[in-house]
Amino acid sequence: MTATPAASHIEGASQPPESRAAMRQRLLAARDHFAASTDATVAQRSLTVQLAQLLRELEPALLGMYWPVRGEFNPCDALESAGQAALALALPYAQREPRLMRYRRWDGVRPEAVDECGLPAPAAGPEVVPDVVLVPCVGYTRSGWRLGYGGGYFDRWLGLHPHVTAVGVAWSGSEIEPADWEVQPHDRPLTLIVTEAGVVS
Repeated sequence: MTATPAASHIEGASQPPESRAAMRQRLLAARDHFAASTDATVAQRSLTVQLAQLLRELEPALLGMYWPVRGEFNPCDALESAGQAALALALPYAQREPRLMRYRRWDGVRPEAVDECGLPAPAAGPEVVPDVVLVPCVGYTRSGWRLGYGGGYFDRWLGLHPHVTAVGVAWSGSEIEPADWEVQPHDRPLTLIVTEAGVVS
């Protein structure tokens, strides 16, 4: 059947760039699928090795951690592998109004409280500013940009603490191609990103 001019125009037209919301939804669905696969176990071990090596090189005085949710890499294993189980730790606590995030000293034990975004967090503890923070990524680019969950909490915190070494933690399958990424004014670049395949600078 011969296409009409209108149909030919549609078929030949370039697709509009994917919105961040759509990209986030797609990457989270892919991560859920990956986390349920046997490949995830192998990747967890590999990323543990990569992150442990990186922590030995960075030698943080106070490490900002995150508690893993929804298929994220669990960074706690890397501490023992790096021989830094006794390292001083902090965990973020987010609040909705005003929308901001702070780090609290953390003893490394599974948090029994949740913050205002429903994420596991220390129930109490002094506010601190880590010198190195681990930042979970929904997606990432090789130039150091991060796609998060859309709340902007890490971007705001990093904007207030530009001296901090920000280490993105991601699965390699969540890489975003440069052509699909447009930097927005609120975005803050990461110092580097580590995946199970190695460090992305």
